Amino acid sequence: MENTGIGWIAAIIIGGLAGWLAEMFMKSNTGVIMNIILGIVGAILANALLSFFGVILTGWLGYLLAGFIGACILIAVGRMFRGTRAV
Repeated sequence: MENTGIGWIAAIIIGGLAGWLAEMFMKSNTGVIMNIILGIVGAILANALLSFFGVILTGWLGYLLAGFIGACILIAVGRMFRGTRAV
């Protein structure tokens, strides 16, 4: 969440929305708190991965997109470790 230009409250709201979108897309079943965590941690993860390739996402929309991408990655990795798949 460094240098994104949004505050903590906005990060929680956008992270929750990104996590919820990822939950719907990945057909996962997580709660509101987990959606927020997935969205925020996912945004940090995706921003780090994308910046490695020279892509920088900024602002609300960039944070939402990064959160969605990162949350989907985290859900997929979690499924790999647990051995469960979407039905």
